[in-house]
Amino acid sequence: MYRAGVKMTLRHFTIFVAVADSLNMTEAAGKLFISQSAVSQAISEMEKHYGVRLFERFSKKLHLTQAGQKLLSYARHICNMSSEAEAAMKSLQENPVIRVGASVTIGSCLLPKIVSSFYTVNPQSKIEVCEDNTRTIEGMLLQDRLDIGVVEGEVISADLEQTAFMEDELVVICSPRHPFYGRHFIEPAELEGEKFIIREEGSGTRKTFENSMAAHRLSYKPVWICNNADTIKAAVAEGLGISVISQRAVEAEVQAGLLWKAAVRNMEFKRRFQIVYHKNKYLSPAMKDFIRHCLKWE
Repeated sequence: MYRAGVKMTLRHFTIFVAVADSLNMTEAAGKLFISQSAVSQAISEMEKHYGVRLFERFSKKLHLTQAGQKLLSYARHICNMSSEAEAAMKSLQENPVIRVGASVTIGSCLLPKIVSSFYTVNPQSKIEVCEDNTRTIEGMLLQDRLDIGVVEGEVISADLEQTAFMEDELVVICSPRHPFYGRHFIEPAELEGEKFIIREEGSGTRKTFENSMAAHRLSYKPVWICNNADTIKAAVAEGLGISVISQRAVEAEVQAGLLWKAAVRNMEFKRRFQIVYHKNKYLSPAMKDFIRHCLKWE
């Protein structure tokens, strides 16, 4: 229950985020260059103000309560919005850095061209890119460690806005020594029993593949799980198994004769790339320009 009293300030939220990140009041005090007693007092004032416990102590360790987890999302945005406001006031003429998170397929096959094209019309902008799987990018957006995500899988959190901007299709790939070589179409039942080299959990590519297999009641056997497309292509080229991967990622290898690609009859591995950002995120003019640039990309 909310209680009147000490007003919540930016200092309270800054201290709260520091404690929530380290789960250690002494460590948080050191990072903020204040005393541990000042940290304890600020947390106590917040708990009294909101009428809830923000932390529990079990086995001499701090743990965020459900209320603490809820408040943390707001606190991060309050602190980051304050930092963005200060930066904007200090340097009105400078464009902010755009922190972009890209899932692996987009990061390797598409984003370099998009960023290069964006720089031609926005040469003063600066873009920092982090490449990882869709699940990791989603987590970084929720923690405000990224401004915009460009991912191949759908995100789960209701706190994120997502807009589809491009269609992609996965294809079956094999080595020139595999029985599928030379065939443009494969029957769905032929996929069962094959050794699959696939992406890790949290990958949009893997999610699309698994959804399509499940929809056709097909099982598969993973023999190699990895977190990047290059390893998949190399392993398939060596004849260690087959894979399902974005056709954008294998164009060069197929043309060079290192890999063979085929479609599965009456079965599609299609998906839409997504632009994602937090619904409470302040989008600078440069960020909005980048989003528009992606939406116009073909």
